[in-house]
Amino acid sequence: MIESVTKTSALSGINGLDSLSSSFSTKGLTAEGTTPGTATGETFLSALNSMAMQASDNLKQAEQTSFDGLMGKANTREVVDAVMQAEQSLQTAIAFRDKIVNAYLEITKMQI
Repeated sequence: MIESVTKTSALSGINGLDSLSSSFSTKGLTAEGTTPGTATGETFLSALNSMAMQASDNLKQAEQTSFDGLMGKANTREVVDAVMQAEQSLQTAIAFRDKIVNAYLEITKMQI
């Protein structure tokens, strides 16, 4: 059921953006030879990718715990905790999506 969510490359064509992520700097903050003001650390794409993977893992864990609860392998408290964590991940993803859509709509309303 959740297998289609596990592939983050299916999320809005991220495969095409993988080549862009290699062009950004991923050096630490203490790297020598960096100019102040240049991008260092984790890229936005990798942060987004890790957030999507974590949400997917939470959903898969909740699904597995629910099945375990149906078969009597997990108690009610474990099932409720897993489902609540998955719901929180889903609400975060929805809020993030809404912010992106609102930002896009504001940009499209700007006059050039």
